[in-house]
Amino acid sequence: MARHSKLQKQVLALYRQFLRAGQDKPGFIPRIHDEFRENARIKKTDVMHIEYLYRRGQRQLEQLKDVNTKQLGTFSKTGEKS
Repeated sequence: MARHSKLQKQVLALYRQFLRAGQDKPGFIPRIHDEFRENARIKKTDVMHIEYLYRRGQRQLEQLKDVNTKQLGTFSKTGEKS
């Protein structure tokens, strides 16, 4: 089995924390799976982007752990019209 880098271990730990935090909130687990799967396509050599997403994930996890959190919002890019 291949050894994971420190950053990979941190991301996997963050994923497990998200799954634990999302258990009590309906509809969060599929969203967590989708988000991590989508970002799994990022090249392993793009460390800056991965670190940015990791920090963003930590902030989102803190929001998810808040007892008042009922849903997570998303931002999506829309096509620009010329």
